[in-house]
Amino acid sequence: MKLVVAIIKPFKLDDVREALAEVGVQGVTVTEVKGFGRQKGHTELYRGAEYVVDFLPKIKLEVAVADDMLERVTEAISQAARTGKIGDGKIFVSSLEQVIRIRTGELDNDAL
Repeated sequence: MKLVVAIIKPFKLDDVREALAEVGVQGVTVTEVKGFGRQKGHTELYRGAEYVVDFLPKIKLEVAVADDMLERVTEAISQAARTGKIGDGKIFVSSLEQVIRIRTGELDNDAL
């Protein structure tokens, strides 16, 4: 089992959600986050005053998947979130030791 964490642009959330549903993902956790990478923020003008926005709004998606779904899930996220411009985001994949469904006590792949 793998945990896929993706950081994407906020306006791409619906596209990514639809792409994940098409490949059979049943559950996603979404968090609004702020951060920066190579994009390094930007300067904005507000009421005549210029100020620097260091942390940009992003969306963090977390998806637990079976090993055999990993490639389809990462490809779906990559394709749906890509704009071709800086700041499209990143995908992180890590191993999951154990998954437990609280309601039923099911373990691992059965709990996904």
